[in-house]
Amino acid sequence: MEFPNSPTRSRPVHPEGVAVGDRSTVYFVTVCTENRVRVLDNDDVHGLIRSGWKNAEDFLVGRYVIMPDHVHFFCTPGISSRTISLKRWISFWKSWTANRWIPGKGKLWQSNFWDRQLRAGDSYSAKWQYVRDNPVRAGLVAESNVWPYQGEMNEFSWSD
Repeated sequence: MEFPNSPTRSRPVHPEGVAVGDRSTVYFVTVCTENRVRVLDNDDVHGLIRSGWKNAEDFLVGRYVIMPDHVHFFCTPGISSRTISLKRWISFWKSWTANRWIPGKGKLWQSNFWDRQLRAGDSYSAKWQYVRDNPVRAGLVAESNVWPYQGEMNEFSWSD
């Protein structure tokens, strides 16, 4: 149904996270390469992305899957003396990795990203399984456990 005079969005909205009780704030994030160029599925880029996340300490990355033209990952605010937004943190690590990207290869990342905060009732394991099966659905491997560009940097305690 169309609503007259409703705003149109060409970019995702990035609302601030909402803390609920003592539950961790966990985000599910997708970041795509510029023009969806397929350059991420190799060992060098896998290491580069992981290094970028390690150097961007304000958030911690949990489980992730790196596809040829996009990255899916879960993250949560880290323990830091300062608090920055998810948008600013992603901008930092995208810039960090892009500055170490192979010169002359062009822009690495799209300027925006997609995010969703996990809410009460969301299943981290179910979302992880869906993400983990992405290489199978894309026809890259027959079984998700053999895709080499996935992992877990930090274990999150999220009760399903």
